[in-house]
Amino acid sequence: MTFTEVSFAYTSHPDSLKCISFSLEKGSKTALVGPNGAGKTTLLLMCNGTLRPSSGEVDIGGRSIQYDSRSLRDVRRRVGMVFQNSDSQLFAPTVYQDVAFGPLNLGFSEDEIKRVVSESLFAVGLSGYERRPPHHLSGGEKKRVAIAGVLAMQPEILIFDEPTSSLDPAGAAEIMDLLEEINHRGVTILLSTHDVELAYSWADDVVLIEGGEILHHGPPRSAFCDTDLMRRAHLTLPTVLSLHHHLAARGMMDPADPPSGILDIAQKIEKMASIRTTPHSPALIYLIDAASGVDGILSSLQKTVSPLRIGVMGTTAKRLLAEAEITADFTYGVIDASILHALRMEPVVIITTGGMIDRVRARIRTFSEESGIPLSLLPVLSTTHD
Repeated sequence: MTFTEVSFAYTSHPDSLKCISFSLEKGSKTALVGPNGAGKTTLLLMCNGTLRPSSGEVDIGGRSIQYDSRSLRDVRRRVGMVFQNSDSQLFAPTVYQDVAFGPLNLGFSEDEIKRVVSESLFAVGLSGYERRPPHHLSGGEKKRVAIAGVLAMQPEILIFDEPTSSLDPAGAAEIMDLLEEINHRGVTILLSTHDVELAYSWADDVVLIEGGEILHHGPPRSAFCDTDLMRRAHLTLPTVLSLHHHLAARGMMDPADPPSGILDIAQKIEKMASIRTTPHSPALIYLIDAASGVDGILSSLQKTVSPLRIGVMGTTAKRLLAEAEITADFTYGVIDASILHALRMEPVVIITTGGMIDRVRARIRTFSEESGIPLSLLPVLSTTHD
């Protein structure tokens, strides 16, 4: 998706967007970050043709959006959007009918509709809510139903306006983990937020916007490490960068090497203090491919390794654990949480499947190479560990 010199003004108002130009790479995770009133929602509404630019063009797949009814149906089939106010997106008598509305209008078969509705509701933690009226749900539950309705349409690009609003911290983290999984399947995601912590930890790419103008477009570090730029955008530094900034100013850390997150800053503090917090070899991290089954393999492992922390990643793995009535210790931020527990000499098992397995391996390998601390990832291939 590409914006080329896009401007927009509401009737009798000054420009809300001023000659905006930037592109979303296919498969990217991009956060549109700015304070309230910066123009974030207006820009998002351009993505699926809800608003038409006063000037400039929005391209999807190399083709400029056309604003006739037939063209817009195709655009909204490819670009799904979840609004900040979930009430504006929910209208059917039951949750099932709401989530099924999009697939039904796309011509899905009855069996396919049942499948995608079931999978989408499970993914957002609302299995069993099918018959409930949406207007009886809490704000957070309504948000999850709205997300499920968009997921059920299986779009190429997902647009989220403040996806974690109305959610408690744990629920918000679960939603962001879900977006991570969806992106790993190749779906491009653009979300708006004023939450710098969320944007810094989650996004591959950040677009800073203020007063309807793009201030910066690039990796999170290049945006959030620039204190002058953050002041111009009326934003504060993420906590880990604020800590790093103060320590670097006192000559205690390298100002040119900002941390990527909590795990990274913990390692930098360890080096800074010349204290080795892991005097012994880290505990093993086990890996179970959920496609091979979960219950028997995990039970056998727990008999050999105790106590054992359990982390689960991905919709399929979460479903299998739920069916087996197994409770995980953590279901979001799983890889870094597993590393931290291993460094504390606490064995961990990560349960996931598909391409997420490669992501686990790559992250643990990268951590070992960068930190110099050898972590061992042991695939569990059978139910025998004697």
